[in-house]
Amino acid sequence: MNTRTWKLVIVPALLMTLAACSSNQASAPAVSPSPQPTAAPVEASAQPTEGPKVTPAPAEAAGVTVGESKQYEKIAISDWKDDRTVVVSKQNDKLGPISSGELKGSYPQSLYFFHLDTGEYELITEKANMMLGDAKLSADQLFLLYSEFSLGDPVYNVMDLGSKKTFTIKGDTIAGAMGADWADKDTVVGPAYSGGAYTATATSMKIAPVEGLGGEGLIVVRQIKDKIYYTSNSKDSLHSLDLNTKAKADLNIPGTSSVIPSPDEEQMLILQYKETTQSLLLSGTDGKNPRTLVEGTELGAVSWSPDQRLIAYSVALEENGTTNHALYVYDLTSDKSVQIAESNGTMTTSWSPSGKQLAYTERDDSGSSSSIVQLKY
Repeated sequence: MNTRTWKLVIVPALLMTLAACSSNQASAPAVSPSPQPTAAPVEASAQPTEGPKVTPAPAEAAGVTVGESKQYEKIAISDWKDDRTVVVSKQNDKLGPISSGELKGSYPQSLYFFHLDTGEYELITEKANMMLGDAKLSADQLFLLYSEFSLGDPVYNVMDLGSKKTFTIKGDTIAGAMGADWADKDTVVGPAYSGGAYTATATSMKIAPVEGLGGEGLIVVRQIKDKIYYTSNSKDSLHSLDLNTKAKADLNIPGTSSVIPSPDEEQMLILQYKETTQSLLLSGTDGKNPRTLVEGTELGAVSWSPDQRLIAYSVALEENGTTNHALYVYDLTSDKSVQIAESNGTMTTSWSPSGKQLAYTERDDSGSSSSIVQLKY
């Protein structure tokens, strides 16, 4: 007999009890990017994708109707340009195999725009002997933040999609970037190997340490409006730094491992480690009175829908001694979750600009594959 242990506890979190700054969240208009100047076209790949595998739609649950799901083998979707175009990383056999190191014999991974309607790949950037991935567009879609690695830790780069000029986030003042996220349409922020945090400006290609955080070994670094939220090696409680006044505050949320700002930057999701579980918390940006949405032994793949009604997340589950991951969508209007998928690998998620499609990428020892699920709500 199969025995399955679900590592999940759903805890009600009424939207009406949120901080006053978020009282209108459920009815907030969709935060879809307004039309922006597009980058100069690049040569389209002649390699069409294999036909996606289609999964029938399950029944409606939790106020959300889950439609069909299409799977795309051997690609990793990391972002959306529009509702019909995604940013992907995939193998590039035109460059030849990697020549040395642990990845010797493997083919490099390059970045592409993948057109869902035609199945064509449009090359963004490639580099011999390098694995490129984790690509995220800036809010105005003029720049691309991405990682590259072949040996050791990843290196982060910012590309101007119009000119194709690229700079690497490293230098004497920060040594290098331990992590990187968009702070606004022009600025990247993250922890520095030299200690403290850095900012990297896409237009000027200027990299600078963040005043007030120098010397601290930081782990989590995320900017929301004029504040940087961070944890350090010595203090895992979430802290904030006001970039205008330089005032610091302890938000008294110990065990913070990740901060995910809402699209309107009035709220944030916080992944918190406890002794044997993780919690997904929702709070205003002041960190006061955080609400627990989900608890489980291992949570991940957290992302907001553009209208802030839905939250995607994964949770670990056990079956016959094997740990798998289930993907859910939490509906803040009903305080209920609906399951989207299961995977034997780890997951990441990304919402389309309309919020009607959710992409998730599964990674395991055999590589990556991505799926796109249609949602109605």
